[in-house]
Amino acid sequence: MKRSLPLAMLLVLSLAPTARAANEADYKAAYAAAEAASKKAAEMRNQWTTTVSTLAAARKAGDGGDFDRAVAAAKEAEALAKASIVQANSEKEAWKAMEIR
Repeated sequence: MKRSLPLAMLLVLSLAPTARAANEADYKAAYAAAEAASKKAAEMRNQWTTTVSTLAAARKAGDGGDFDRAVAAAKEAEALAKASIVQANSEKEAWKAMEIR
């Protein structure tokens, strides 16, 4: 039993992807996904201001050549946009439960 834990850890670590620096293509793909989600949230009239500012930070980092930070910010912006979409969808019906009858 004592041997199985180190062996399992070794297996997990050997299967883990190696860390690598993001490049411009990674940034462009992440930014496009974030921008698409942000546009969808805007169409639903539920775009969060934090999404817009995080997307702007991603663009600024990408324009400056810091692709690691740009990809991280773009992924965060995409997550924020998707969360705002989930919120909009859930509130379409949730308000009915609070209506005074």
